[in-house]
Amino acid sequence: MWKKRLVYSISLIVGMTLVTTIFFQNTIVKGIDEPRISHKVDVIMSTKVSRPGCETTDSCYTPSKITIKQGSLVTWMNEDSAFHSVTSGFYDEPNELFDSGYLDPQQSFTFSFEDIGTYNYFCTLHPWMKGQVIVQLD
Repeated sequence: MWKKRLVYSISLIVGMTLVTTIFFQNTIVKGIDEPRISHKVDVIMSTKVSRPGCETTDSCYTPSKITIKQGSLVTWMNEDSAFHSVTSGFYDEPNELFDSGYLDPQQSFTFSFEDIGTYNYFCTLHPWMKGQVIVQLD
C-alpha cells in the first residue's frame, strides 16, 4: 500500500512541475536586471488584429493606451492566431528601446519602464497596430 502512495506522490509532483514549466515557458521578461515571472497581463493583442481594420476602433492592442507608474512592468499577451511584436517607436521610425521579437500565439512579453515619459510602440508585421505607454511619477 505504501508503494502505491509513494508512486502516486512522485507522479503528482512530477506532473505539477511539468505543468508549471509549460505554463511559464512562454513568458519573456526583458528590460529588467533580474528575471521576474509576470502573472498579470496589461495589454492584449486580440484575435483578428492581424487584418487591417482594428485601427479604426483603436483596438489593435487592448487597451491601446495605458498609464502606469514609474518602475512598473507592462505585459503584452498575443491572443491572436498570428505572430505579432511589441516594438518601441513607430513603424517607419523604431527606436530600439524594446522589441519583443515575433510573439507566437499565447506568448507574452514584459518590459520594465524605469523612466518617466510617453512610449509609442507598434507591430513590425502589421503597421496599423500601434499603442502607447505613458509612465508617470510614483
